[in-house]
Amino acid sequence: MIETPSVVLKLDSATAQYQPGQRLSGHFLAEGAARWPVRSVELSILWYTAGQGEEDFAVHHFERIVDEPSRPLDLRLPHRFATQLPPSPLSYDGRIVKVCWCARLRIFPHQGPEVVRESPFRLGQVPAAPEET
Repeated sequence: MIETPSVVLKLDSATAQYQPGQRLSGHFLAEGAARWPVRSVELSILWYTAGQGEEDFAVHHFERIVDEPSRPLDLRLPHRFATQLPPSPLSYDGRIVKVCWCARLRIFPHQGPEVVRESPFRLGQVPAAPEET
């Protein structure tokens, strides 16, 4: 059985703080000496809500890379990604609901379970909801 290597998903911003319209970029790779046989990789830039009520979810940017004989997928090499962020929804930490943004990487190996990594970030500068007194 093939051991799952360490997967790195990294945003280029040291602060993980972005403004609407700003360019978000980063890279992903699998650390290891041996090539990891995977069927495909999906990278999404998305937002979701968490908290009370129904959760909402939307994908802003999506890339799918497939392992093909003419273009073998070697995750030992860094794969770059970039997108321009939308004007909304802005990140928000409310008492009832939160709006969360992240880069999400899904790896589908030939053998074994799907591997998921997330790198959260903030869009905009909406202050957190005040604490209840």
